[in-house]
Amino acid sequence: MLEQLATGEKHDPTILLPNAWYDLMGTVVAGPKLAQPLSLASYTEGVRRQGRTPGRALVTLDRFPCPDALAAETGLTRGEPVWHLERVLLADDERVGLESTYVAVARIPDLDTAFDPDSSFYAHLAEQGIAFGDADERIETVLATPREALLIGTPPALPMLLIHRVSRDTGGRPLERVRTLYRGDRFSFTAHLRG
Repeated sequence: MLEQLATGEKHDPTILLPNAWYDLMGTVVAGPKLAQPLSLASYTEGVRRQGRTPGRALVTLDRFPCPDALAAETGLTRGEPVWHLERVLLADDERVGLESTYVAVARIPDLDTAFDPDSSFYAHLAEQGIAFGDADERIETVLATPREALLIGTPPALPMLLIHRVSRDTGGRPLERVRTLYRGDRFSFTAHLRG
């Protein structure tokens, strides 16, 4: 069969080729998708539950006045200082997503000095005595922008799963606004529903 393909002869597509051929063709066979639960659990917890090693690569950590749109969506005050933390999500050192987190500087004033960007943001919040109360989440499919595709290491045409989350603490105060882009070929999401 390999000789037929190498010489340009027609090949019967119903006959499976040896795996070596697929490797020669440059096809990458990915392992099973990561099944991330839809919950207030962190990315870190979800990846570890599946026996994988979570990681992150810092893209940016900056501070700016809260714009109108972010204030309207989160309940933060327009103009108050907010952190923007952007990181590439890793699973066993494979780039699988891009996460942008917005949080009020007043909630975590030392984020730029006391937080390890390769660690779990939710674990850091817990260490600060901040607990999640509830969140609103929206999921949609999108195509990554050229910048996002470059950061995640995918072609721009690869479908992505985009999760928007606005979280509040146990007192109902705004906590974070997160926009996470997950590779559609590497993630699925699960939810347990009860009636």
